[in-house]
Amino acid sequence: MLDTVRLRVLAAVAEHGSITRAAEQLHYSQPAVSHHLARLEAETGVRLVQRAGRGIRLTAEGELLARRATEIVGRLAAADEELAALVGLRTGRVRVGGFQSAFSTLIPQAAARLLAASPQIELQMTDLHPDLALQMLRDGKLDCAVIFRYDDEVPEGFRCVPLFDDVMHLVSRRAGDTLADHRDSAWIAGCERCRRDFVAACAAAGFTPRIAFTSEDVVVEQALVAAGLGVTTLPGLALRSHRAPGIQATPIAAFRRRVLLATFGDPPDPPATAAFNAAIRAVVSEE
Repeated sequence: MLDTVRLRVLAAVAEHGSITRAAEQLHYSQPAVSHHLARLEAETGVRLVQRAGRGIRLTAEGELLARRATEIVGRLAAADEELAALVGLRTGRVRVGGFQSAFSTLIPQAAARLLAASPQIELQMTDLHPDLALQMLRDGKLDCAVIFRYDDEVPEGFRCVPLFDDVMHLVSRRAGDTLADHRDSAWIAGCERCRRDFVAACAAAGFTPRIAFTSEDVVVEQALVAAGLGVTTLPGLALRSHRAPGIQATPIAAFRRRVLLATFGDPPDPPATAAFNAAIRAVVSEE
């Protein structure tokens, strides 16, 4: 059985890339951190760290164990919070992640509803991409997250509850346009990891888009469209959060994303997390 203190040390070294900074975070001495790493190597029978110039780096085995250690440490911290809330040692806490347009519309309403009913709950919220939200959920740094996906695949270990389907819109300066109408237009698209499904939708319409501008800011994207510099696609939720004058938005029936409420690990959820989840489901049901 691996020692959880030594796993915590390895996770800190992996996070900071330095024994010195890991020792500062953990309030240990540097020799103590080195000792725990040496004992962990003895327990596992593999080399976990190696010298790299004046610093250190993890071996392949060290990186693998560090990923698991980060997850274990995060889940232990979450368990501590859950137990403390149940026995009344301190108030409950819920850490919520979400993407930008969800934070511009749904999440503030859910947060206000939660705190009105349970003002003692400590609420922490972080605006971030769904991929990062899932990683933070796995690492125990978030309790729940509002995410979106364009496919039906759910990564192993996550529980994802569908909230609604968010229809994508073609945003141009003319009403009733189709994707194919703009096969020769300049396009505004998100980053490389965000544009795959947009490119696939254009391919289904028979063309490859010429991407002239890259932005993930709905205000910037709509300003470029309004100025006649290109066209783009945006989800309905983003158009609810901001609608620039001079643009037209036409729904694309076959192109949509799924908005999901994600948690990690086995149920039941901690009381504060369950309360937030109920609040956002109620907000969505009233839309």
